Order: sequence, then structure tokens, then C-alpha cells
Amino acid sequence: MKLDVSIEELVLHGFPAADRYRISEALQHELARLLTSEGTPPSVRNGGSIQSMNAGSIRLAAGGGPRKVGAQVARAVYGGLKNGLG
Repeated sequence: MKLDVSIEELVLHGFPAADRYRISEALQHELARLLTSEGTPPSVRNGGSIQSMNAGSIRLAAGGGPRKVGAQVARAVYGGLKNGLG
């Protein structure tokens, strides 16, 4: 199955602008890993698009860095897809 995921806008408050690319890369990597290892959630299996999703809040450990932030955001997004929040 081919799945194209495009996140047009990701809003993260409280992070330095300089970290945005590292957060984005980590998010992409972890989301791809989750989709491969855990499978495509039913909410997106039949195609279509999701106009908006609130994946909720995440709690970060101190000193987590942009890669950990991106991975946590990806898990929140995947969880939202899995739970039909999209």
C-alpha cells in the first residue's frame, strides 16, 4: 500500500525556530517507522484527507532535544490517526 502523508502546517509552541527542521525530520522518520511497524490506521486506509487534527499535548523530558520532540509528536499524530481523531 502506498501512503502519501503531507503535513501542511505543524504548530508547536515554545521551541526555537532553529530546531524546526530537526523536529520535522524526526517526526517524518518516526511516523514512517510507526506506519511500517504498526500498520496503517483504519481512519486513513481508504484514502481521503484529514483537514485538521488536534493530536493533544505531549509532556517532554528536560533536555530532550529536537529529535525526541519530533518522535513524540509523531507518536501523538499516529495515536490520533489510530483513534480516529483525524
